[in-house]
Order: sequence, then C-alpha cells, then structure tokens
Amino acid sequence: MDFKIKEKFYVDGQPVKLISGAVHYFRIPPTQWRQTLKNLQAMGCNCVETYIPWNLHEPMKGQFNFSGLADVIKFLGIAEELGLFIIVRPSPYICGEWDFGGLPAWLLRDGNMRVRSQHPLYLQAITDYYAVLLPKLVPYQFTKGGKLLMVQVENEYGSYSEDKVYLKFLVEELRKFLNVPLFTSDGGWKEALEAGTLTEENLLATVNFGSDAAGNFASLQAYQKKNGLVQPLMCMEFWNGWFNSWQKPIIRRNPQETAEEVRAVLQKGSINFYMFQGGTNYGFYNGCSDAGRDNDPQITSYDYDAPLTEWGAPTDKYFAIQKVIKEEVPTAKIAEPIYPEVINLGTYSIQESVGLFAVLEDITTPIIHDYTLPMEQLGQNFGYILYRSSLVNKRYIEKLKIVNASDRVQFFINQEAVATQYQETLGQEISFELKKEQNELSLLVENMGRNNYGPKLVADTQRKGIRSGVMEDIHYISDWAHYCLEFTSEQLAKIDFSKAANEKLPSFYKTVIHLPQVVNTFLDCSRFGKGVVFVNGQNMGRYWSIGPVKTLYIPDYFWQEGANEVIIFETEGIAIDELRFTQLPIME
Repeated sequence: MDFKIKEKFYVDGQPVKLISGAVHYFRIPPTQWRQTLKNLQAMGCNCVETYIPWNLHEPMKGQFNFSGLADVIKFLGIAEELGLFIIVRPSPYICGEWDFGGLPAWLLRDGNMRVRSQHPLYLQAITDYYAVLLPKLVPYQFTKGGKLLMVQVENEYGSYSEDKVYLKFLVEELRKFLNVPLFTSDGGWKEALEAGTLTEENLLATVNFGSDAAGNFASLQAYQKKNGLVQPLMCMEFWNGWFNSWQKPIIRRNPQETAEEVRAVLQKGSINFYMFQGGTNYGFYNGCSDAGRDNDPQITSYDYDAPLTEWGAPTDKYFAIQKVIKEEVPTAKIAEPIYPEVINLGTYSIQESVGLFAVLEDITTPIIHDYTLPMEQLGQNFGYILYRSSLVNKRYIEKLKIVNASDRVQFFINQEAVATQYQETLGQEISFELKKEQNELSLLVENMGRNNYGPKLVADTQRKGIRSGVMEDIHYISDWAHYCLEFTSEQLAKIDFSKAANEKLPSFYKTVIHLPQVVNTFLDCSRFGKGVVFVNGQNMGRYWSIGPVKTLYIPDYFWQEGANEVIIFETEGIAIDELRFTQLPIME
C-alpha cells in the first residue's frame, strides 16, 4: 500500500477522506475489541485511532506490560484484519482524561522533574520507553505492508508550551524506528498552532475542535499558507461528547446538532471522532481536570456521550452520524451495528467483612520515616496511603492541620473517625480530645487522580499523599509509619476476613458469586458510600455516592466460569450487606 499526504490523503494513488474513530483499547475489555471495531466500520468509518498510555505500559521504571487491557499489539492486529486504516498516538503525554495525561507517576520521584520539557531524565525515560514500544509498531506500518498510516509526535503541545527543541527530540526518537508520516494536533487557533507544530520537520498539522469547522479550518489554512504548506484539512479530535466529573450533571450533546457539525467537517476535510466509544476508567487511572484552586477528578465511567455507549451499544447519535457520513461520502460503507448483551446478574449477600485497621499490618509493611513522604517517594503510583503517628497525654488539641496534601483525607484518633477533608476544607485546622496517655493518629489519604491537562502538570501538586507534613499548633509532628495501599491482587489476597469487623470504619466486604458463564452487567453502588470494587483481584474502578453515575460496568472479561470473588473497599463507614446488579447504568 502506498500512502501520500499532499493537498489530500492518497492511498495507492487514489484520494481518500479519512473517517476515523477514537477507540482506547485500554478502556474497553479485549473480549469486545472486535465488536467495537466492526461497529466503527458499520457507522461508515475506514480508520481507527488510539492513544498509547505510557503509564499503563511501563507502570514501574523498566517494567513493561503489554498483556490484557494493555495488549495494544492484539488490538492493532484485529483492526488490520478488519481492513481498517490505523492512526496511533504514542506521544509521552496523551491528556485523554487519564491519570497524569498518561505520564508515569514514577517520574515524580525526581524532585526537580519537569515533564514535557528538555529535562535530561525525562528525555532519557522517553528514549528507554520508545526503545521497547516502537519496535512493536514497526510491522503495522503501511511501509511494511500494514495499515498504520500516521503517528503523533506530541499532544496539543501548543496548549502547554512552545519548546521546539523538545518536539524535535520526539521526532528524532520516533524516526529511529518508524518511517510513516508524523503529525501534530492542536487547538484550532493561531497561537496554539504556532506553538505546537514543527514546520521544518515536514509534519502534518491537524486541529481539534467540536464545532465551528469553518473557523477552525480557516485558522489551519492560514497556518498552512503562512508556512508554504500543501496539506489536507483534518480534525484529529472532533469532540462529539464530553467527559464527566463527580457531583456534576451528566453532559449530553444533541445527536442531530452533532451530526450537522460532522457534516460541516466532512465537507472540508477528514475527521477523527473523539470518542467513538469511550469505555471505562478501570483501576485508579481516571484523570483530573484543573478547576482553579481545586481539582475536578473524573468519574470511572468514560461513556463520553459517544456514538457507542460505555458498554458498546449504538445510540441515536450513532445513527445520526451514520446517516450524514453516507450523505456526504457516498462511497462510505455502512451496515447494521452489533448490539452487546448485558444482563441483570441478580442480588447476592455479603459473606464476610473485616475492618482495614484489623488487617493493616497483614497486607502491607510500614515504611518508617521521621516526616511524611508523598506517594511517589514510597514507590507507589495509585490508591491510598495510611499515615500513622502517636500523640501523647490526655489533653485537648486545639489546632491540628495537614500541610500541602492531595486529595482527600480521613482523620482517625484511636481508630475513631473525627474528620474528613477534601478540596476547600483540606488543610483547615481541626480540634479534638485525647482520652488516653498514648494515642494513635491515623490519616487515610486517597489519591483521586492526577491532573491530565493544564499548567498544573508542572506543579508539585501532582505528587500525592502528604507532601509537607502534619502540624500540631505551630510544629510538625514527627515519626511516621507509611502504609501503602495500592490494592494489587497480591495485597488483596492477604486480607484475613476472620479478623474483627468494624462497619463504622473503612472496611473490606467480600462475597463469592458462582457463574455458569461469563456476562456483562452493572453493579449497583447507589447504596454505598465511597470506595473501590475488585472482581477476581482486578480493580473495576471507583464509586462515590455523590454521583452522577451510581453503577460500575463489569464486563465478561473480568468474570470467569465458576467461582468469582468480589471485594469492596468502603471508606465511609457505611455497612454493605448485599450486592445488587442491574442491566443498565443508574445515572442522575
């Protein structure tokens, strides 16, 4: 296959309009990849685009993962088998409402780290990562007989910085292994395009937007003319929906209005739908938006109001867009989509429970230090940390406060809850009575997701846990035990449910469900407080009673025939006595 970029895209000498859809393999169960890609084709698309998140594939420095949800090679193989063109975005930073924009948290162990810059250790980490990742992409290039057409250099860099030396470094690293065209994608305005692109490197410049195709493409054309470029117009991210955050209404976009905006794009150039199917932020991988003084963590569901739902069902938006594609591109091939099967799995009683404090020493070994350490310095990327110290003498403490912490902190004195702080209250002074001569102070800190976009990517706030310390009156408290609670499958297996239960405190709840076959279903979390759900040792994501989505999607991929262990970690002192499943999500 021959692929050329001129005033249009050409495949084997014939002009081609790329009609692509974003599908993040890491947000969709592998058992459903083929179904999703077939539905992409059925809507009229001839191409699939995907990010590659660095932090998923190199969770610890030098330790790589390309299996399960991270099996990008299998995903690309299915796309190629179905005859879809492929666009890959393996830039170190992906945004994507994904923790730290895809950058691995272990970068933050360097106190001077500056990501997306010329920081030597950052650049070396990219070189090391690409040396493992990029050879895996080589066979899929169109120059090797595959379907991979283009690869992205960086992601919306013009909305962050303008360091051309850094961008050129990325180009050089990519071209060590790949010989397909490279591109950039930025906001559709003059300043973003000039900051985020590399004219002299012969890169394709694309723009991202969700409306006003005429205005955004006019900006791109002005950039092309100014720099003497002859390139096609492409919207690399057409935002057909939006992501959602806790305690805010679900964001919806009218299907017909969306479809008409799609028409405007197709009349002028090529398109990549962001998203085609959003999927789910499994584990602790949800990102966090910059909300000024505070932050705005995203929820587990990444439904995105996309043409396919979180669980893969076609929507009214799907059919509205399909109709427009057929009208504007008569050669596009459309078909009837595939519908997933989702069932109500029923109701199951909780069989065992145990308090966190009862098993703390069993599941994690404390790290002792004279002052509090942030999560990354403890070698931990995600989850919770329990910080513990002691306070002596019976007395009344008037002023105790946490200094410089993220994100949500629960205070316990002698294993009794005394306060919870989050966002606007975090760091405020609290008062309480010490009733013993020796008193145990425990602080359960939850990492609710690192920023994935904006100026805070360079700030110390990306480091989670307690960064400075805990003060009584005007002095820092010393001598701390750090209990790391990332809740790996190995850590969960160490929970001894025969120990004491205490439903008023953070607790684990367990039941075993026997299934004759694997299924797709939703867990109803509407009566829970806040926490995480694990199925067969795998993290299904967070729930929180403040909404807006009150269920967790648990697809067939995570179940197994026979016995299935479900564990819930509930932090709010709410007793859980049963698990209820449902056929559809519960949304506010």
